[in-house]
Amino acid sequence: MTVDRDAEVACAALAEPGDLGWALATVLRAFVRAAELVLSDLPGGARAYRLLAAVAQQRLPSQLALAEAAGLDRTVVTYLLDGLVGADLVERQADPSDRRARRIVLTPSGTTRLADFQQRLRQVEQHVFQSLDEQEAVQLRLLLDRTAHGVRDADPTTCRHIAELTGTDGSRGQESPGC
Repeated sequence: MTVDRDAEVACAALAEPGDLGWALATVLRAFVRAAELVLSDLPGGARAYRLLAAVAQQRLPSQLALAEAAGLDRTVVTYLLDGLVGADLVERQADPSDRRARRIVLTPSGTTRLADFQQRLRQVEQHVFQSLDEQEAVQLRLLLDRTAHGVRDADPTTCRHIAELTGTDGSRGQESPGC
């Protein structure tokens, strides 16, 4: 038996019908592995993609606000932005209302590449949801989105609390969980 097959058998042995934690963790691991592969040519990988998508979706007033929107530690964001600037995907522009501040904006190349990355991730989703028909996959996405927003809206401190419990609050230079 190969190592991968051994891991599958061990993982299946832990699964019990209705075990939400196991199901979520298994799907998340599969998605993250595949996403890292399809985003491997993006400097900073999946974390940089989250940052790039946040830049595209919102006009945020600062790098700190951008870090919070992407669910990333602010110290990591600086390095990720440097990589994205170097790849000509984003640029730092002076904020017209505050010359000391810098706004992060997509370049034309960044807009094109973001669309490509989004297409790649849609293919990853299709792979992860291959056991579902199209209607079930759409329904699952909607339910997960509603659940995620509900959790976030019910207790916006959840992410901070979890980060403190797990030691991923950025105090050790680690990424904090995004919500």
